[in-house]
Amino acid sequence: MSRIGGAAALACAGAAAFGAAAAGETGAIAGRVVTESRLWRQGVVVSLDRPGLETPLPGPTLEMDQHGVRFVPHVLPVVVGTTVRFLNNDPGPHNVYSPEGRYDLGTWPRGEAREHRFDRPGAYTQLCRIHPEMEAFVVVLDTPFFATSDASGAFEIRNVPAGPYELAAWSERFDPVRVDVVVVPGETTELVVEMP
Repeated sequence: MSRIGGAAALACAGAAAFGAAAAGETGAIAGRVVTESRLWRQGVVVSLDRPGLETPLPGPTLEMDQHGVRFVPHVLPVVVGTTVRFLNNDPGPHNVYSPEGRYDLGTWPRGEAREHRFDRPGAYTQLCRIHPEMEAFVVVLDTPFFATSDASGAFEIRNVPAGPYELAAWSERFDPVRVDVVVVPGETTELVVEMP
């Protein structure tokens, strides 16, 4: 298992792996995120991108719930062009707005929802004007190859065409980590991603 972090670069395999991409062979990247606190290992969005990679088609409409005066999930990665449906499953009204996205979806009661389409890559904070303690993130990606770390920090990105990529790890608490990796055909490359 290779250990990466900060601005370091990692070469996981040679040029043979890149040549296999043309033959349609795939591999995987798997590993875990390491941070100062175990509480911060969950919800790190890990993605793979490279020049010339086609922007994926928007996915189906995804949902972010408002329940227990929280956004669920706390971090939602989506592909560019995807619509997110914000549900209200709490007894009282909720609101959704984003300072980065410059949108405010208004306020609505229990059982109703509002939608927003995310057309530009980036991380968008989701807030509620009625409940200032509520916060979540929609992370918009222009790659179809991504995963979100679980409570232990584990992640896996499967069925990736073999070849070189830039791995990016986004966290609400840490500066992004970017490193070079190579997906090897028929293999799972294992990494430890250290968030500085």
